[in-house]
Amino acid sequence: MRVAVYLPLVLPLLAAVLARPLGERLPPRQATWLLTAGSLVLAAASTAVLGMLAATGLIRIPLLARLADGHWSAHAAQQHDPTSLSVAVLAGTLLVGVTALAGRMLVRRARTLARSMSEAACLPGRDQLVVVDDPAAEAYAVPGNPGRIVVSTGMLAALEPAEHEVLLAHERAHLDHRHYLFVALAQLGAAANPLLRPLATTVGYTVERWADEVAAGVSGDRHRVARTIGKAAIAARRTRGRSWIPAAALGVLGRLRPGTLRPGTPRPHLRRPAFLRADGPGPVPRRVAALLAPAPRRRAWTAAAFAGLALTTALCAAEAAHDLETLLELAKHAAAHH
Repeated sequence: MRVAVYLPLVLPLLAAVLARPLGERLPPRQATWLLTAGSLVLAAASTAVLGMLAATGLIRIPLLARLADGHWSAHAAQQHDPTSLSVAVLAGTLLVGVTALAGRMLVRRARTLARSMSEAACLPGRDQLVVVDDPAAEAYAVPGNPGRIVVSTGMLAALEPAEHEVLLAHERAHLDHRHYLFVALAQLGAAANPLLRPLATTVGYTVERWADEVAAGVSGDRHRVARTIGKAAIAARRTRGRSWIPAAALGVLGRLRPGTLRPGTPRPHLRRPAFLRADGPGPVPRRVAALLAPAPRRRAWTAAAFAGLALTTALCAAEAAHDLETLLELAKHAAAHH
């Protein structure tokens, strides 16, 4: 198999480097779709290539050729394939690992979404909005059929009436555009290829930016949306949560980790402010800065470059599949002449 087989294992590194700049430069809706689809394509290609490399090791085993009634020549396969046995063994080991991780992630996310839908149905009342009596400043959207928006009295007290509209528009955007599915799919791609974790992290950021832009369109005031997010972040830092938040929920301050808060469990101490950390501003300050700037414009060349990267990876995987098919044909032809 030629060098093209290794490119799908290397190109995700380039995609990981480009993920955050794409999330900052492109309109958030475009960035979310592009990064999510790219994550799935890159993960599928790299996993397929690992399988092909592992297969080159398997077809060299004479016992397997005999069990297949001599359908191929193990000696011919070894002669015509430049891939070393150690590489094939390593690829097989990695394939088992990433398949297990991806399967585990798929099961966990399916259970999480099913549980969240059940929890959304069990929330009190029939309206989409559920107001809970809790001094902790919390607001999040719970996916379901239909989804629900949960806002605490503490969050409502921290914001002005005009800012309530912004908050609800943000959370409705999460439900209307099914942002939880984008997050889940990007995480699945990262589970299948850990090099793609920056893409999953960026998708978690871009869905919030997407909801911010929807809220800005509803309110007609980008500065008001920025002010609302800032005030919500300050209020959340000053209060302690007491309620349990569903694992699949998306909050106004970003994706909430599973089991963030449980009954009777105080909110863990928050990290130092993002602007004091060496790695630069965190997601919330970056969202506020983006809202204080003009709305992002579509960048066709930037999007096309990333799409080209994903397409190149898929084509390399297809070329590797063709090489493997040719190798098997040679091995079968050699077996037929013996």
